[in-house]
Amino acid sequence: MFDNLTEQLGGVFDRLTGRGSLSEKDVLAALREVRIVLLEADVALPVVKDFIAKVQVEAVGDKVLRSVTPGQQMIKVVHDALVTMLGGDEEPAPPINLAAKPPVAIMMAGLQGSGKTTTAAKIALRLKTKDNKKVLLASLDTRRPAAMEQLAQLALMADVASLPIVSGQFPVQIAKRAMDEARKGGFDVVLLDTAGRTSIDDELMAEAAAIAAATNPTETLLVADALTGQDAIETARRFHERLPLTGLILTRMDGDGRGGAALSMRAVTGLPIKFLGVSEKIDGLDVFDATRIAGRILGRGDVVSLVEKAGELIDKKESDKLAAKMKKGTFDLEDLAGQLKQMQKMGGLQAIMGMLPGMGKMQKQMDSSAMDDSVFTRQMAIISSMTPLERAKPILIKASRKKRIAAGSGTEVQNVNQLLKMHKQMSGMMKKMGKGGRAGMFGGGGMPGGMPPGQMPGGDIDPAQLEQMKQKLGSGSLPGLPGGGGGLPGLPGKK
Repeated sequence: MFDNLTEQLGGVFDRLTGRGSLSEKDVLAALREVRIVLLEADVALPVVKDFIAKVQVEAVGDKVLRSVTPGQQMIKVVHDALVTMLGGDEEPAPPINLAAKPPVAIMMAGLQGSGKTTTAAKIALRLKTKDNKKVLLASLDTRRPAAMEQLAQLALMADVASLPIVSGQFPVQIAKRAMDEARKGGFDVVLLDTAGRTSIDDELMAEAAAIAAATNPTETLLVADALTGQDAIETARRFHERLPLTGLILTRMDGDGRGGAALSMRAVTGLPIKFLGVSEKIDGLDVFDATRIAGRILGRGDVVSLVEKAGELIDKKESDKLAAKMKKGTFDLEDLAGQLKQMQKMGGLQAIMGMLPGMGKMQKQMDSSAMDDSVFTRQMAIISSMTPLERAKPILIKASRKKRIAAGSGTEVQNVNQLLKMHKQMSGMMKKMGKGGRAGMFGGGGMPGGMPPGQMPGGDIDPAQLEQMKQKLGSGSLPGLPGGGGGLPGLPGKK
């Protein structure tokens, strides 16, 4: 969602970072550009004015103008202001308040089509897997056709319980029944999925207020579609006037919106953003972190999130097995297939690149070459068409074998050649990394391509982020990206 904003801000700062000194006039000119970029990104005007005013106070001071690296200092000032605007200057707290006698009620509110029902199931899955809570999902939407059935199906996907459907009951009656069933069944949390409307009206608000009064929820979360821009901000403001909202959830953050709503919501409503919906999948929910979002907007990446995601998705045994093989200087096609599968689990190459500092320009190169994750699917098909011996000893794959493998995978011989070339390059890189004691993309605390921490392309990482990364990483490792030093040799574009 922030790609365009990142690109435009990157252009502004690129013109500053190459200069040895900055005058106050230079800084003010850059801030005028930043102001235009934020307005074009659909950030609310009052938020932009306040943001620019705060940045200007810091940016025209001696710390920036007399710095040895004024451009980098300017970026840091803007970064810190973004974090503050997003609410990151406050003491971090658990995204869901469970500090009450169970069953704890969590009420979901929002307009129809905002993704409220899916988000309720995502939160239920998170509470079950990360907090080890027994969760009951209850649909209070008696108006939208099949709304209750939809939540029941999502509950099955999340492997949590859902309240049995009883026809003819009103929303408040269903809410009370849900709380009674939860008490009898020993549930820790009840997620109440309320009805939405296409627009805010008195009937909607009265119903939501009655449900809140009957269940006394510890959290009343407003779900808003980030793609609706300024409308999402107005929706949040009006809901907050009538309901004791405790937080916001922005959905469809994987869309191609301009991102202004996400930047404005916290400042306009005063409510914390709790979660971001990042995909339609049942696990596509990220805890909101202002520092990480600000880093991604300014092209500084989000290495901490990447490491966390790796820790959740990557098989530790497979990583250790690969590390052992690397120390011996071996990396066969079976290992390559494993690496490709791990990258797909992580969301694909684009998702990984988006979390690495300074990789925005490389992503553009990938886009221009029409390269996407379908390349990996094709490469895995090619490897699957090989015999176990061929995967273990690629040197055996000559012309006749290449023709057979291409036919078996539905590709061409040139595709097989490209895969073998990529494997050869990766194998050489893995041998070097093995000698240096690094395993995978982040083995031994190193950065992509074997670079030491703090030498990422395009900028530095906040010390706090680096420390978080080290703590999260532990002894695990992420999958190795093809190529060294941030390069991507041998990856063919789409055919």
